[in-house]
Amino acid sequence: MSDIQKAMELLIKSFSKYAGKEGDKHTLSKAELRELLQNELGDLLGKANDKAAVDRIFKDLDTNKDNSVDFNEFGNMVFCLTRMCHEYFICKK
Repeated sequence: MSDIQKAMELLIKSFSKYAGKEGDKHTLSKAELRELLQNELGDLLGKANDKAAVDRIFKDLDTNKDNSVDFNEFGNMVFCLTRMCHEYFICKK
């Protein structure tokens, strides 16, 4: 399995690990997103424990305004974070 395939599998498993703890297994509630951010991205984000910050992230991710974050919306966040990290490391060179 290639590194990219492993990364995709990890993203899917991470989403699935938190989605559905409070209901729909295909979406993240705000509490589920907060837990995912704290446990999986806490070092990167730094403010995963900040309720206001999580509220803003959730609001921005929930593009269809259904009060949940589906995998496509989650994927947008992952892509944005990846792009920001890439830009950061490119600038450091």
